[in-house]
Amino acid sequence: MSPSPDNTAVPAAAAATPAVTSLTRVYETLSQPVVAAFCAGGVAGAVSRTVVSPLERLKILFQVQSVGREAYKLSVGQGLAKMWREEGWRGFMRGNGTNCVRIVPYSAVQFGSYNFYKRNLFEKHPGADLSSIARLTCGGIAGITSVFFTYPLDIVRTRLSIQSASFAELGARPKELPGMWATMAKMYRTEGGISALYRGIVPTVAGVAPYVGLNFMVYEWVRKYLTPEGDKNPSAVRKLLAGAVSGAVAQTCTYPFDVLRRRFQINTMTGMGYQYKSITDAVKVIVAQEGLKGLYKGIVPNLLKVAPSMASSWLSFELSRDFLVSLRPDGSSEATI
Repeated sequence: MSPSPDNTAVPAAAAATPAVTSLTRVYETLSQPVVAAFCAGGVAGAVSRTVVSPLERLKILFQVQSVGREAYKLSVGQGLAKMWREEGWRGFMRGNGTNCVRIVPYSAVQFGSYNFYKRNLFEKHPGADLSSIARLTCGGIAGITSVFFTYPLDIVRTRLSIQSASFAELGARPKELPGMWATMAKMYRTEGGISALYRGIVPTVAGVAPYVGLNFMVYEWVRKYLTPEGDKNPSAVRKLLAGAVSGAVAQTCTYPFDVLRRRFQINTMTGMGYQYKSITDAVKVIVAQEGLKGLYKGIVPNLLKVAPSMASSWLSFELSRDFLVSLRPDGSSEATI
């Protein structure tokens, strides 16, 4: 007697159910707003930093120079040519691996925590629009959160970026540079333990909080301004433009803090240390020796990189987030920043 078709179908269906259920749970998790923002933020960070890696490194080389240290007192084009001539294409990407290792969790925490704080602390009801001040404040808190989690990777990235550059104070360039973890271990061992890995965090936080807050606030304002009435999802070009504008405004307003951050990160580095006693002392010394323009060293390559960097960051974030939210089993795909 042949088995009933119904009897054979049941075990097969039962066997398939756990796999389907597990996949559904994964989709449910990834499509949660905070999780989707976290994952999409990581993607956005990696994409944006890789796109502008040569300009990012050149900016750092400009920033760490003072009077008497002018190996990179060049135009942007000349600086990039010098980098290519002396180090090849690897010079353009020097420190980018470390930067991506840092920026992926940094950007993920920034976007994820912004979404979390917005939903749990600032929204009066689910989906409510935030005022500009609320968006600025929420972004600032998210920026501070991301800095505390990833700052040691940032200071190591700065060291790696300048160690292979031709600064006379550093002597001959080493044939083989130490890796990220080796550099971090050496700093921890020889420069004061955990405090060495957080050197310069005060000016960093002072700059990051308003920078991230302004970035979120300006992006949302420009995005709404460029979006045709009745259209909830603007085109990719409009998103790119909104990202470029928000990044340029935020960077210009907070740039002196970025210079201070870089100077403090190499404050004890042999041959390049500045020996600043405090943030106030650093500002006084820089202005006295270099003028006000000393607080804006490297801003030209920074502004050249900020447009493609923030534009690609916001676009890749929105595309990645929208894709993850679309995995929601109930079919709902509406997402907000």
